[in-house]
Amino acid sequence: MFYLLEHTHQFSEFKQVYQPIARYNNYQFNWLYRKMGGSIANYLTFIKMAKKRKYPIEIKFGLEVCYIPQTEDLLGKILREFNFDFLTGSVHYIDNWGFDHKAEFWNEVNVNNVYKRYYEIMIDLIQTGLFDGLTHPDSIKCFKHYPTFDQTELFTKITTLLNKHNMYVEQSGGLALNYGCSELGMNQMMLKILKNSGVRIMTASDAHKPEHTGTNIYELQQLIDNV
Repeated sequence: MFYLLEHTHQFSEFKQVYQPIARYNNYQFNWLYRKMGGSIANYLTFIKMAKKRKYPIEIKFGLEVCYIPQTEDLLGKILREFNFDFLTGSVHYIDNWGFDHKAEFWNEVNVNNVYKRYYEIMIDLIQTGLFDGLTHPDSIKCFKHYPTFDQTELFTKITTLLNKHNMYVEQSGGLALNYGCSELGMNQMMLKILKNSGVRIMTASDAHKPEHTGTNIYELQQLIDNV
C-alpha cells in the first residue's frame, strides 16, 4: 500500500487555522503567504483523476494536518467537508513558534522546556480524535538539539494514547532527508517503547520532491524490525 499526501499549509481553506502562526512574526507571515498558494480543490481534482486509473499497488490519498492548540473545533469543521482516505496530525509549532524553520531561531532557547511543551502539544493532538496517524513524532530534533531529562514517561503516555485512539505512528526519514540529521527515523527509546506496546508503525520517506519518494524506506523498516 502506498500513501500520498499534501500539507494543509498549502491550501487557502486552512488560512484561518494558521492565523496564530502568521501573527507570531513577520518571517512566519511571509513564509505562509508564499506557501499557501491555492485551493484544495486542485488537489481533490488530482485525486479524483488518479483514482480512475489502475495501479499495481493500492494508493491512498490524504492530508498532513498541522495541529495548533485551540484550533481543533475549526479544524474539525473544515476537515469534515472532505473525504480523504487518511489524515495525519503533526506538530510544527510550539505556542505558534515554528521550531523547524531556521536553526538560528533556537538561539537562547531552553531546550528541555521546548521538548516538554512539544510533547504536551502532541498529547493534545492525539486526544482530539481527528487523526488516523501521528506524523514524524520526534521532529523536534531537526536542528540537533537534545534534552537532558528522561523522556520515558512522556513516550509511555503518548504510546498509551495512540493505542487508545487506534492511531498509527510514522517512522519517518524526513529529518535525514531534508535536514541532514545523522539519526534515521525516530530515536531508539521512542521506537522501542512504541513497538513493545503494539503501536502500529508505518514507514514514511517524507519526500518533498518526486525523486525522493521511497527514499530510505527499506532502512527505516530494518530499524523497526531490529529494535
